[in-house]
Amino acid sequence: MRDTRWSLVVPLKPLALAKSRLAPVAGDTLRPSLALAFAEDTVAAVLACAAVRDVVVVTDDPLAGRCLAALGARIVPDAPGRGLNAALTYGADAVRDAAPDAAVAVLNADLPALRPAELARVLAAAEGAARAFLADAAGIGTTLLTAAAGKPLGPRFGGPSRERHLASGAVELTLAGVDSVRRDVDTGADLWAALALGVGPRTAAGARRLTASAGSAT
Repeated sequence: MRDTRWSLVVPLKPLALAKSRLAPVAGDTLRPSLALAFAEDTVAAVLACAAVRDVVVVTDDPLAGRCLAALGARIVPDAPGRGLNAALTYGADAVRDAAPDAAVAVLNADLPALRPAELARVLAAAEGAARAFLADAAGIGTTLLTAAAGKPLGPRFGGPSRERHLASGAVELTLAGVDSVRRDVDTGADLWAALALGVGPRTAAGARRLTASAGSAT
């Protein structure tokens, strides 16, 4: 089997709206900066993955766009403005406008513990499938969806997306030892679990600010 190099699409809400379920632990002051830190660590890890050719981030947030472009990502606006799945389809179309035969994968922006080697394993496992996906750590949602060259993406993210991706005909990837690709962060408990795995430097710094803030409030 040939070694595919993938174009990755990463969606990111405006930071003021992102990661609302972290508000109980981070408040509205630290929450946006944590969301940005997650995205920066995710994109940096993706760009360090040997299986990845390029990264497109779909976002309307100016600060996030500047920071992620500085890492090497291409930024496209969320022109559809119709929610996550429309943004992902738009990002995949933007990739294929420039490279019609590209194999495309979409990945959550909240994987701060992401390991490039684990991502490479997941992408290698997706080769040969028209569409494939990886469930999140809870086994309910989805963190990654792939579409082979010439195949439509057909994203069905949001809520219990594992079942929807299965129903759509996508192949579920059931690899062991790829916890960092499954560990998205929506809640405080998710953040502690990601920290236990070992997060990137920006999220680690954000967690230190969060701990210091909690300490000063007591």
